[in-house]
Amino acid sequence: MLVTAQTTQTANRFPTPPVAVRKPVSTSRHGVEHVDPYAWITDPELVEVASLLAAERSYYDARSTDLRPASTTLAAEMVGRVPASEQSAPWDVGGFRYWHTSAPGANYPALVRRRLDVDAEQTLLDVQRLDDDAATGYCETGVLDVSPDGRWLAWSVDLAGDEVYAMRFRDLATGTDLPEVIARTYYGSAWAADSSSLLYTVHDSAYRPYQVWRHTLGTDPSTDLLVLQEDDERFEVVVEASRTGRWAHLRLLARGTTEERLVPTSDLSTPPQLVRRREPGVEYALEHAPGHAPTNTDDPDGFLVVTNLQAQEFRLAWAPVEAPGQWSAVLGEDPAARLHSVDAFAAGLAVSLRHEGVGIVRVMPRDGVPYDIRSEVPGGLARMARNDDFAASAVTVALQTFAGTTVYVDVDLSSGTRTERHLDQALGVDQSAYVQDRMLVPREDGVAVPVVLVRHRDTALDGTAPCLLYGYGAYEVCTDPDFGLDWARTLPSLLDRGIVFAVGQPRGGGELGRQWWLDGHLLAKANTFDDQCAVADFLADGVVDGARIVTRGLSAGGLLQGALYSRRPDRWAGVLAEVPFVDVVTTMLDPSLPLTVTEWDEWGDPREPEAAAAMTAYSPIENRPAVSDRPPLLVTGAVHDPRVLVREPARWVAALRHDDPDRGAGVDPGSPVSARTVLFRCETGAGAHAGPPGRYGQLHYEAEVLAWCLAALRVPVTDL
Repeated sequence: MLVTAQTTQTANRFPTPPVAVRKPVSTSRHGVEHVDPYAWITDPELVEVASLLAAERSYYDARSTDLRPASTTLAAEMVGRVPASEQSAPWDVGGFRYWHTSAPGANYPALVRRRLDVDAEQTLLDVQRLDDDAATGYCETGVLDVSPDGRWLAWSVDLAGDEVYAMRFRDLATGTDLPEVIARTYYGSAWAADSSSLLYTVHDSAYRPYQVWRHTLGTDPSTDLLVLQEDDERFEVVVEASRTGRWAHLRLLARGTTEERLVPTSDLSTPPQLVRRREPGVEYALEHAPGHAPTNTDDPDGFLVVTNLQAQEFRLAWAPVEAPGQWSAVLGEDPAARLHSVDAFAAGLAVSLRHEGVGIVRVMPRDGVPYDIRSEVPGGLARMARNDDFAASAVTVALQTFAGTTVYVDVDLSSGTRTERHLDQALGVDQSAYVQDRMLVPREDGVAVPVVLVRHRDTALDGTAPCLLYGYGAYEVCTDPDFGLDWARTLPSLLDRGIVFAVGQPRGGGELGRQWWLDGHLLAKANTFDDQCAVADFLADGVVDGARIVTRGLSAGGLLQGALYSRRPDRWAGVLAEVPFVDVVTTMLDPSLPLTVTEWDEWGDPREPEAAAAMTAYSPIENRPAVSDRPPLLVTGAVHDPRVLVREPARWVAALRHDDPDRGAGVDPGSPVSARTVLFRCETGAGAHAGPPGRYGQLHYEAEVLAWCLAALRVPVTDL
């Protein structure tokens, strides 16, 4: 039924690609018959599916054997840039200073604190020890929330990578956990003001956070009380406490629509108060900001409201505590600046926004002239770091680039004076050796697509250098330097070998504001793919070597890679599609799957004929390129991934193998990067959506996939 070929060799010593059996299932989509031969590839715990995934992983391991020396070299370089002992930027709250610290050799950090008036340190939670004790191969914390009185730590951990967290409560006076364990929780929490109880979220079988519960310390979780349940599957529930500690915010989020409820932390048994009833297309978020009421307001206590009501790029309003749904204007819409959020402090406000495509922080002192904090590097980012203390006179802002480590500065809210608080480290890296630029790529329809270029100062942009092009382009997410990867420890291994690293920012992301997202989702989704193609063509026209461009992206960015593989196979020296969302229509037709219903507003509902037609036109599994045109392809997936189920890359790879008489072995089965090669790196054990966790786990994974990229770019990996 299935050729696993885990150890089978052909007569000329090359491994045989796995071949998935075809079991055609016919369905009708708007009057058109659709045949799916791989509908059986579903649950990875099924023996048949597990066998296929194991075979693909064995095939990948066998075909990538020759890349292991390069991977080992790259990993050694990347790990060598990590300090043996490492500390995060600290944050202050409740009379304590908190930070994360990693011991020599530790993959995971510990949460540590000390009182501001003493030097003695206290370890609150050692995540490395949790990982050692569990021995599952995966360990990631979710909630790490200290109670207002500083005595209790609510903490949760996922030991598989499926984002199902078990929550516990630690007595920080004794270092011991209470006996109660809440088995299935999600992100987000809010403590009662008296530290006796906690609100937390629970997700359903489709991994949608839909309930808020209240737990009282020292009681059996089976007696916890349900506070709120959201039955509309388009919405997810988020719980968080205000910076002042006086309110718990229960936010109901759909794509483009929000609804919020408030619970006073002085009494978590109070029924949640509705702020403003949901209205399709209207978003809002409240920030408790006592003392920041407009001058003509009698009560100084209230909320600042960030909303797109009558303001596409969002505006700022004020709402009194006694009537949080009644809003008066504070700051009007600026069409050139997408307003994202506001952080309130006693001494002033910090507004996070994007101005002409650049992320900045605008400080508005209580008594003074507003001023902007921004990166001095083109394509850089200024963003709010962790700031938990409402009474703070200064806020911590992170300044980031792709080419350097993050600098954290304390900015005095009144004077604007900056003091360095913390500097991340990358050992042995001369950051002055790298150059970061930002260019705009013109499109035929009049828009200009940003692209950020990072290179060694000795690498010329004259059409000779190879290029790794990264992209995402969805959910109004911005591919800034905070986009989830350890650039400072990984990119030097590319840049020092003369490679140009490029980040395209196509429509569908949020780099140029709300309109940029609107023009790259739903029926306009094809703009995302065409924008990124245009970026590649622009670079190939005399900026980099057009014959040596590898394209990479993850999740929705993996869909982008699948579309680029289909639409322009001639352009790429290689395609790296990580956990790709590639069986678009099938997934969006199944409301029982994680994220399907909540994402109809991003991709479309294929039960509607127009949406189905648009999605079918770009879905990678239904638009496979001609076999003769295919560049080398590396696909990744993980059996525990709850966001892009492993069935998606598995079905796509199976379909690509079926098309090809050589089953994706490539024109040279001895090379992992020859034309027509298809490799599937499936994480069959513990693993998550974004790959292995921990400061070393991520780097070893990066070394592995970048070894493949460098081979596709024909760049040898010798010691630097």
